[in-house]
Amino acid sequence: MVEREDQAAFQKELQAKIEKKLRENEITLLEYWRAHLDRIIAMRPEGIASLQLQVKKISDMMENRIKMLKRG
Repeated sequence: MVEREDQAAFQKELQAKIEKKLRENEITLLEYWRAHLDRIIAMRPEGIASLQLQVKKISDMMENRIKMLKRG
């Protein structure tokens, strides 16, 4: 019975660590992409065409990253 309690405690602790790591990774990811968007805002594109071009660049970067993650 004590062994089951130990296993349950270990499992709960491990799950908490995994969830914490996932949150940290998600925060890092969001900060990275937000920085790219903030750069576009700071640039103050002069027209819709230049804004679309910058958004397309970010979209392409995201697409490339997704492909790399799916491969590895």
